Amino acid sequence: MTLHGLGGHELALFVAATFVLNATPGVDLLLTVSRTLQGGARAGIAAALGIAAGCAVHALAAAFGLASLLALSPRAFTALQWAGAAYLLWLALGMARRAWRGGAAQATACAAVPRSRSADFRSGLLTNVLNPKVALFFLAFLPQFIGPGVADKTLAFLLLGLMFVVQSLVFLLALAVLTARLRRPQASPRLARTLQAGGAALFAALAWRLLLARAP
Repeated sequence: MTLHGLGGHELALFVAATFVLNATPGVDLLLTVSRTLQGGARAGIAAALGIAAGCAVHALAAAFGLASLLALSPRAFTALQWAGAAYLLWLALGMARRAWRGGAAQATACAAVPRSRSADFRSGLLTNVLNPKVALFFLAFLPQFIGPGVADKTLAFLLLGLMFVVQSLVFLLALAVLTARLRRPQASPRLARTLQAGGAALFAALAWRLLLARAP
């Protein structure tokens, strides 16, 4: 059985590969876990929805050839790369600042002025949209499962992109719910500060890694 020219074997392989990619620690997984630990299940779910929206943007870009333009323009690639790294560093600095302040005053402030779900959604969206590696990943990954016999390759791109986004979203939503259940209702101030500091270090490292990557 085929789906617009895509064989069942290719689809099964695509689903398996997508699962492995989702389970590999990266910005998406770390952001979802981090926001869930800090703000609960709703924060993690909002971040996951933003991540999915960002993936959808890149999938559409790959389907309509925008990602290939990015691959051919080192300046555009570098500009987006710097923007993505700057945003990750901004997230890292915010987490480091909260870890430095810590204490009961921080807990009271967070309870009084909770972070909005729209802010969590934007965090997930921007970490994806501002990462040129995600765009090039879609451009390199999706064609591996589209054979030369597929008549409408744009439609095939869109279908595989949709499958990737849906599967990734389901994975991240499950991760957020599981993390929320394992999260202690009343974490100690020391643990909260440790989580903030660890998250800051991880995002700073990811920003540094992104800056070190060379444009194609």
